[in-house]
Amino acid sequence: MLKIMNLESLRQRLLATVRANPPANRVPYAFEKRILARISQTPVVDVAALWAHGLWRAAAPCVAIAVLLFVWSFVGTENYSLPANSAETGDLAQHFEQTMLATVTAEEPAEEIW
Repeated sequence: MLKIMNLESLRQRLLATVRANPPANRVPYAFEKRILARISQTPVVDVAALWAHGLWRAAAPCVAIAVLLFVWSFVGTENYSLPANSAETGDLAQHFEQTMLATVTAEEPAEEIW
């Protein structure tokens, strides 16, 4: 079982310790120079490198997805055939032309969409 410490007694002990050891009035030798040297040593964040790293990590999954879709497009179209029209035998170019010109060659005039 955990022993729960009384926060007020902890606070009183910490205050007593701090009062017993007051801080010194002098600054250590070359304190400012050490601080400035440490600040200048901090590395600068290179945002372009972060982006490049992330994009290179994303390249492999993108290539894998592209390969899977490539394989799926060839495997999935083996059993697909165009519906045979009574006039044509299923030529893709003719089906495309009929679809594009369906409103132009219709017997009834098409409604204006504009």
